[in-house]
Amino acid sequence: MKALTPNEILDKVSDSAVPKATSGFWRLLILAILAGAYIAFGAQASAMVSFNLVADPATFGLGKLVSAAVFPVGLMMVVLCGAELFTGNNLMLVGLLDKKIRVSGMLRNWLIVYIGNFIGALIIAIFINYSGLLANGEGLLGAITVKTAISKVSLDFGKAFVLGIMCNWLVCLAVWMATGAQATISKIFSILFCIGLFVLSGFEHSVANMYFIPAGMIASGNDAFVQLLGLDPSCLTIGNFLLGNLLPVTLGNIVGGGMFVGVVYWLVYRRLK
Repeated sequence: MKALTPNEILDKVSDSAVPKATSGFWRLLILAILAGAYIAFGAQASAMVSFNLVADPATFGLGKLVSAAVFPVGLMMVVLCGAELFTGNNLMLVGLLDKKIRVSGMLRNWLIVYIGNFIGALIIAIFINYSGLLANGEGLLGAITVKTAISKVSLDFGKAFVLGIMCNWLVCLAVWMATGAQATISKIFSILFCIGLFVLSGFEHSVANMYFIPAGMIASGNDAFVQLLGLDPSCLTIGNFLLGNLLPVTLGNIVGGGMFVGVVYWLVYRRLK
């Protein structure tokens, strides 16, 4: 089947904003919880396959590559199974510019979906810690989980914001290409390379961080994990999580996906046409 043209993708993205802006509360919330869980599954699996490699500077790049090959499964499940992901929904700006939805409808969707994504990711973070899986590698996986959380909350506001822009630029390009792809395998490959690129680069994704940071915060309560790498988890506070990382990353994600993908393509194929 022939893939959609960029102009046709724009139309489809614009039309998809309408049901997103008008869906019922519980439908949006449940689908958002699923999306948060799917992204968290991808996040925890990417850590599982790479923790021993990223722990060693000599194999750090290889570890990132292996992680990048696994993490995209989360977005694949969101797109193919059906779920509501905040970062992908930043493309609703296209429907807003086409005057198909109101600002209130878009912001309502974003708020409900954001909360739902948080709930879904947090559930998986709790499950993974309770399951004992972080003890893999003689506790090294747990130590790397704590270290990852520390590195994320230690970013300054500006860097977190810019990393968030670049991340969702790629995420929304993945959604954009998957929207234009007509076959399932085409959608999978559209997602694989764009999402793999952001993971490999070390960009910041707000929903993924809803798993990574709480998972590290919970794991930091295990002294064996903390002592293994000589970590100081004192910075893992709710304030540093929400205001130091999640806020700038979320704002960056909105700019990266909404502006650099949605608004730019709208300008090219609507305004400048």
